Amino acid sequence: MARSTKLKILWLQSITCNGNTHSFFSHPNFMTLMQKFEVIYHPILDSKYSLDNVINKKLTCDILVLEGAFRETGMQKADREIYEIAKSYAKKAKHVITVGNCSTFGGVFRLYDPESIGGFCFNDETPNEAYKLFKRKLISLPGCPAHPRWIGNLLSMILSQRQILLDNFHRPIEVYGYSAHAGCPRNEYFEWKVDSKNYGHKEGCLFYEYGCQAPYTHANCNKILWNEVSSKTRVGTPCFGCTEPYFPKKDLWHTNTLMGIPATMPMDVPRRAYLTITGIAKSFSIKRLNEPIIKYKK
Repeated sequence: MARSTKLKILWLQSITCNGNTHSFFSHPNFMTLMQKFEVIYHPILDSKYSLDNVINKKLTCDILVLEGAFRETGMQKADREIYEIAKSYAKKAKHVITVGNCSTFGGVFRLYDPESIGGFCFNDETPNEAYKLFKRKLISLPGCPAHPRWIGNLLSMILSQRQILLDNFHRPIEVYGYSAHAGCPRNEYFEWKVDSKNYGHKEGCLFYEYGCQAPYTHANCNKILWNEVSSKTRVGTPCFGCTEPYFPKKDLWHTNTLMGIPATMPMDVPRRAYLTITGIAKSFSIKRLNEPIIKYKK
């Protein structure tokens, strides 16, 4: 029998809710894409080997996908620390992909025990020992969960041997080179400082009153959309900043201000420029934006 020439994927989970796995399942071309790879192991998909095989045999893989936060000790599968299992396969793999905020930065589980729980290579924004070992093969896909197209596009880029440009957290710039604010249909309200009156409203910006993190968040959610239909801000929910090391942010539903100015400037915006633009915007009243929409009644 001829040996498979397909790239081999091994998908390991640690402390996780399965969110990234289920997100990836919703990729419109999931089955077609996965047929281009050989799945050595996945905790949910039918795969060539069992978890016992993964733990007890020295299997080979080209792509190691990690999902879930890590604890150096105290998180075992078949009497072996999952962190050690992950590191042993990371040494063999050509690419190590951390999928989701938990495996990348520690996510919500890091808040439970920040001293011992973190991401595989970063504990929030601080590189750890694993980072020193695997930084040359690391690609980060943070999100809660990661968008299915982020996962699918990255695998396709690896398959086609395309160059993958990364930022300082090893996130692909093709995805994370934007702010989630880009493409938001509420941008005009943001520019003219017209605030939303409540969650779920179609009018108004969610930044000042409801702590929207889109101006601080690296992601293209408002460009590719979720389920190719919508995003948080489009339905009146603030961005949570789920691709960032600080996620989940404390006091999430609030933007700290000093005399009406954000304590932290939006991404790459100089304070002086923001003050100038804000001062001009507040001196005008845009009737179309400030007046509520009148709903037709029969």
